[in-house]
Amino acid sequence: MINPKKFISTLKKNKINFFTGVPDSMFSSLCSTLQIKEKKNHILSSNEGSSVGLAIGYHLATGKIPLVYLQNSGIGNMINPLISLSDKKVFRVPIFLLIGWRGEINKKKQIYDEPQHLSQGLITPKLLKLLDIKFKVINNKSNFKKDIMILTKYAKQKNKIVALLIKKNTFENSKYINKFLTSNLLTREEALKIVYKNIPYRHPKISTTGMLSRELYELNEINQTHDNTFMCVGGMGHSISISTGLALFKKSKKIFCLDGDGSILMHLGALANSGKIKNLIHVVFNNFAHDSVGGQRPPSENIEFYKVARDMGYSNSFRVKNSLQLKNKIDFALKNKKNTFIEIVCKKGHRKNLSRPKQNTLYYKQKFMKFVSKK
Repeated sequence: MINPKKFISTLKKNKINFFTGVPDSMFSSLCSTLQIKEKKNHILSSNEGSSVGLAIGYHLATGKIPLVYLQNSGIGNMINPLISLSDKKVFRVPIFLLIGWRGEINKKKQIYDEPQHLSQGLITPKLLKLLDIKFKVINNKSNFKKDIMILTKYAKQKNKIVALLIKKNTFENSKYINKFLTSNLLTREEALKIVYKNIPYRHPKISTTGMLSRELYELNEINQTHDNTFMCVGGMGHSISISTGLALFKKSKKIFCLDGDGSILMHLGALANSGKIKNLIHVVFNNFAHDSVGGQRPPSENIEFYKVARDMGYSNSFRVKNSLQLKNKIDFALKNKKNTFIEIVCKKGHRKNLSRPKQNTLYYKQKFMKFVSKK
């Protein structure tokens, strides 16, 4: 397996000294190493498109090649700046992409993955070819030094975008993975149990992708209440927009959006719409971490989301740090006739034995649609 420090060292030897992106579990050890060891030359961005913008700015300032890392599910977020800015027919900005290949193809067969990664995994190589991006696929046995050298040389000579597709188990684990700070705060799961207990069954819940939905799934499994929950198993950052669309056309119901700090940050502009919807209750679990991919800290350490939400139009906006505060604000939100935003400051980390949904995604969608169709 590839040592993250040696990989970074090879990039630097090839004059790649600036790194930005959104973490991926396929190479979480590399992402964490960059965040800890390359603080001056590294920015963890809010979304993949913004990463490209940062990379272009770096290139304009230095003339050098930047590196942008992401999971292949984030390619869609970056297509616009890649094609309309970096492309050879526009500004010809060379960028080195490092892409985690979820749903990868191995010997013409797709390796099993979560449902949100299956279609993306199949089309990833085709998509890169369509975008005219020269790429190589690496695994734990690849000659990554040679591949980096070849791609970097090509990017520099042609002023073009290049990419490395990373297969599963390519990188060694790192001592920087899952280093969660202890505190007296509630864990996300503890906070979720309080929220869950205090939301009447009749109110629909939309949950963001990642550990939050898996924790919520377990609570639903215990209580046999999957029908009132729509879990966004993919599409990070879109749970609030889905909740807004639902709330617009189900005004007789209180709609709960259970969100995360990394998710809300990815498409923060969506709050300009959700802040106008009276029957929406937006609950953000803020543990200052991309929990699902190694615990890397998003660039939101100085953001108080409840203040942002207030400025974006929410009628009621609060920040809570303990169980009593949380219960009181949920009760308030249920009784109030206007919308409410609740930011829960909670502890990093999650249980390792969290289960995953047993049925396919269409099953849960159909149950949810039947539930919300009731008056």
